[in-house]
Amino acid sequence: MRRLAIPLLALAGLAGAQTVAQNNPAAQAARAWRETHERAILGEFLGLLALPNLARDTEGIRRNAAAVSELFEKRGVKTRLLEVPGAPPVVYGEIPAPGATRTIVFYAHYDGQPLDPKEWATPPWEPVVRDRDLNKDGRAVALPAAGKIDPEWRIYARSASDDKAPLAAISTALDALQAARIAPRSRIKFVFEGEEEAGSPHLAQTIAKYKDLLAGDVWLICDGPVHQSRRPQIVFGARGITGLDITLYGASRELHSGHYGNWAPNPAMALARLLASMKDDDGRVLIDHFYDGIEPLTETEKRAIAEAPEVDAGLMRELSLGRTEGGGRKLVDLINLPSLNVRGMASARVGDKASNVVPATATASIDIRLVKGIDPATAVRRVLDHIRKQGYEIVGTEPDAATRIEHPRLARVTVEPGYKASRTSMDLPISQLVLRTAESARGPVVRLPTMGGSVPLYMIEDILHAPTITVPIANHDNNQHSFNENIRIQNLWDGIDLMAALLAM
Repeated sequence: MRRLAIPLLALAGLAGAQTVAQNNPAAQAARAWRETHERAILGEFLGLLALPNLARDTEGIRRNAAAVSELFEKRGVKTRLLEVPGAPPVVYGEIPAPGATRTIVFYAHYDGQPLDPKEWATPPWEPVVRDRDLNKDGRAVALPAAGKIDPEWRIYARSASDDKAPLAAISTALDALQAARIAPRSRIKFVFEGEEEAGSPHLAQTIAKYKDLLAGDVWLICDGPVHQSRRPQIVFGARGITGLDITLYGASRELHSGHYGNWAPNPAMALARLLASMKDDDGRVLIDHFYDGIEPLTETEKRAIAEAPEVDAGLMRELSLGRTEGGGRKLVDLINLPSLNVRGMASARVGDKASNVVPATATASIDIRLVKGIDPATAVRRVLDHIRKQGYEIVGTEPDAATRIEHPRLARVTVEPGYKASRTSMDLPISQLVLRTAESARGPVVRLPTMGGSVPLYMIEDILHAPTITVPIANHDNNQHSFNENIRIQNLWDGIDLMAALLAM
């Protein structure tokens, strides 16, 4: 078993303002280590990706927890499983630093998004290396037995980027620091969650139960993508999220469209009209008071947004978009507003399975991304008020025949648990230290007040009163939350450098 209890080496310049870009000793050590161990690093990573990791798969998720524990125990990190009833375990680890005055907590998650294997080009838990992006005809290739590996190659598997790549980056960084005899200057704690993609329903309970153990001066959230310009980014907040499903009803069974069309109401058409009433053609949400209560950005945050690289035109070409929403505002501006998204719709059948019927039901699934100042309950209430304003009676369970007959317009709405947005001040001393450290390891960094995605950071703030800062490493085009998820190998290499610098901060 390897140990990190070794003499501390000074990392000059990290705490000062004179740090020169990419001269960080820990990052340099990580780069040197990685360049001579690339095949072994990827081999270990591929083994981790081969483990199915859906939070609802109790046996599978516990195999992942055991594998993550082993990954860090091999590096001399003492680990344990933090348990609460009905939840996957949180893998906790710690590296002591006698005399340290600061504690840094590294957070990541080892579970992955649900999926449909039929949508994937190759099985999602059988990692495949390709010589380029699959959308650019990337071919499957074998890793060489030794030597350098093309950094533009990509690894395709569920959680390749979201969120097992940070686990590989952190564990490799620990190897590199030990080899260079660079010890952390802060107490280091690791918190690896097993149900983030399920909405973290037990994380608050876990944090409360183990409050003293999980205390720290800052939580570094190792999740999400780098900036679309491919520059590294440090993000100081995340949007919250909630969601709901809306089902509208027609007849008690599907009806022949020739015999009953023009007479029996079509719930698919009604649902389309209802959804269309929620947003205008430019994407602005029309629900009353939807934007009320947004906490204003500070001058520092506004300046950071203004200084972010321009990427919209390039993204439009990359994504084959002829137009964007938002009234001409940039993506970086729009992610600081709440959003309402139709993430899926279903009614009867389409394509070669279509039948000439009037559907009996139609369902839409909606997610709402939240910003500071708007909580999940408030956002959901506004949507429900809008549905009622369109003339619908709302029920929470499947209606019986009498209820359907009584209410000409009936909507069944089920609401998901949600969580609030979070935002850490970019002006805090720890925020500035993280920025300087990142720039010393990776060069100029994009700094943003929030990211578009959602991570349950508010639980950490509310219970532990610790600031959270997100340090992402995945490529922006990684297909996270969709099929053919991938990680660009250069992003993994860059992530190792960054994690080494932060571990030694």
